[in-house]
Amino acid sequence: MISELSKAIAALDLPADWLGLRAVKDTSSTYAVRDGKPETNGKSLTQGVMVEVLVNGQLGYGATNSLKLESLQAAAKTAYQQALTASQWSIHPTTVAERPKVVGQYSSPFLKPLQSLTAGEINEVLVKLCQTLNVSAQIVQTGAAAHTREIETWFVSSNGSEVYQKFLTLATDYAATAQAGPVVQRRSHNGWLAHCHQGGMELFLTPELWAEVKQVGEQAVELLSAEECPTTATTLVLDPDQMLLQIHESVGHPLELDRILGDERNYAGGSFVKPKDFGNLVYGSPLMNITFDPTVPGEFSSYSFDDTGVPATREYVIREGVLERGLGSLESQARLGLPGVACARATSWNRPAIDRMANLNLEPGNASFEEIIGNIEQGVYMQSNRSWSIDDQRHKFQFGCEYAKLIENGQLTKTLRNPNYRGTTPQFWRSLSQLGDRSTWKLYGSPVCGKGEPNQTIWVGHAAPVCAFTNIEVFGGGA
Repeated sequence: MISELSKAIAALDLPADWLGLRAVKDTSSTYAVRDGKPETNGKSLTQGVMVEVLVNGQLGYGATNSLKLESLQAAAKTAYQQALTASQWSIHPTTVAERPKVVGQYSSPFLKPLQSLTAGEINEVLVKLCQTLNVSAQIVQTGAAAHTREIETWFVSSNGSEVYQKFLTLATDYAATAQAGPVVQRRSHNGWLAHCHQGGMELFLTPELWAEVKQVGEQAVELLSAEECPTTATTLVLDPDQMLLQIHESVGHPLELDRILGDERNYAGGSFVKPKDFGNLVYGSPLMNITFDPTVPGEFSSYSFDDTGVPATREYVIREGVLERGLGSLESQARLGLPGVACARATSWNRPAIDRMANLNLEPGNASFEEIIGNIEQGVYMQSNRSWSIDDQRHKFQFGCEYAKLIENGQLTKTLRNPNYRGTTPQFWRSLSQLGDRSTWKLYGSPVCGKGEPNQTIWVGHAAPVCAFTNIEVFGGGA
């Protein structure tokens, strides 16, 4: 494919300053079972080419689902005319420096190919998951799902770039809903579709799977008779499966440079962060170290190059609580005069790359889980996201979780249902008081982060340890 694209780019007849072709082949399969009965079995394939053209300091885009030269030429002409027209209202000129020459490749690590289990075998496992979740007559609904995806991308440019990347991903989800009279409680495996990784089928049938499934069912029933989460200001301990969303919503999105520039405000909101805050804003406590790290093996959004060919490197976004850099492409970095990362990403071949999160991780500390809990006189420990709400500046938020435990005198005691907490972003992160060690650090992700017009749904990864926050407002109530 690289050879074909290189020949095509040499044959394209356009007076452009720079030209790039990004071809994508995306094959995905979705399996879902509800109450032990197959609900969804589907497979999709999409493939095509995005043509990107630089003319008079402006970028233009055209896409086609055909590799024929005449189709690529038509898409390139569309992109050229778009860039030429846009140059009349230029906000900031883009140069070839924002599209450096790169050569390389990347492939997801895996032990067992995604095709090592047939659709029938996957459905058999999902049916068994539902059966295992059904631990009591109080279980009124069970569900299990698996989503596999194989993505290949090829990128070539008129200044010599040649990049090939192959991604294998697996996302799984299972949950049980229990009911006793008017009380209904749902418990899932780490929250909705949080169990997402790069790799093969070795991630599906893990040694601990069946014990975890049974526990999910048992906890759904346990929540029916649990006490309501109290309303108080207390020490809040969050599991990594909830830190996933906390990082995503209150760190990732507000640090996207296109939001800070104002490009996203009409759709997904802006950010409370201002350009002057970089290098100055105390975002969190000194324990807070956030890295943008697409180099973590097996994390959901690992890669070697972003979708414009920029090499991906591990960078501190927040170091010891102080904001250092944003999440922005070379274009956004040039417009703001601020450091960013290799995060220009596109959901498919028919979308241009925009500023997106990838792997955004909270680095671990030195405390074990037992030490964190043992140091707390009164508090609440919460797991697994259930609901979320955050304002359009990513400042004030409220999150709900599925499961909680009361912490009393250094011990986990009563189970609590309907746990929620709220805060404002800087106040919350500045209250980070204890940070779990590497043994508590877990990888999670999401395949459904939406942004952009037309909308782009991207896959993101987040890793974090167990974390404790002081003087946080928690409260009960349904989602």
